[in-house]
Amino acid sequence: MNEENFSGLVLCGGLAKAYGKKVALNNVNLEIGRGRIVGLLGPNGSGKTTLIKILSGILTPTGGTASISGRSIGIETKKIVSYLPERSYIDSRMNVKQMISFFSDFYGNFSAESAYAMLSDLGINPNDSLKTMSKGTKEKVQLILVMSRKAELYLLDEPIGGVDPAARDYIIQTILRNYDENASVIISTHLISDIENILDEAIFIKDGNIILHSEVDSIRAQYGKSVDGVFREVFSC
Repeated sequence: MNEENFSGLVLCGGLAKAYGKKVALNNVNLEIGRGRIVGLLGPNGSGKTTLIKILSGILTPTGGTASISGRSIGIETKKIVSYLPERSYIDSRMNVKQMISFFSDFYGNFSAESAYAMLSDLGINPNDSLKTMSKGTKEKVQLILVMSRKAELYLLDEPIGGVDPAARDYIIQTILRNYDENASVIISTHLISDIENILDEAIFIKDGNIILHSEVDSIRAQYGKSVDGVFREVFSC
């Protein structure tokens, strides 16, 4: 794997992460180009969140290498990566307007205009306190904040897990509208059937090993069934 000749966005070579004796990622080799929506799919404990946290710069790998846009993971890549964690990260003492102001100050590529437009679409009042919101509404606000950055890589860990089905379509459309051909989105989710139709590629990960990485059309053609169906077969769900 020659990093000098790689023109894509994400490149991992022999990436490994262990917590003591527990192996979370094992010799992961991965290439993701630009303008792709990629599903990161696997059961609980498979290594999905660990991989996302390494790419976001939160975790340091035990071994191997990882780069984004030709830059090793670090301060420079954090400027071009927008990360939505599975658990809430917003300060409930603030209201939405204060969070938007905070993101505007902290990230040079954040668009307050985009954030307010998406809040309006969902009928969320910017003056509402976060501590008074339901879990689903908080998750919508978090996604809006993440997708309002003009990033090169969006890392979304279970972005639709806690919202009602009626809001999922809007969230999916928000993801589609807010990235361009130079950016890519990696979505970790258990709700494969809800996002399958927007995916370009799917990555199956199990016990820290990538067991399948292919375009979704190729997976459907090879197995004669949906990606969700293949996932259930491979992981015996």
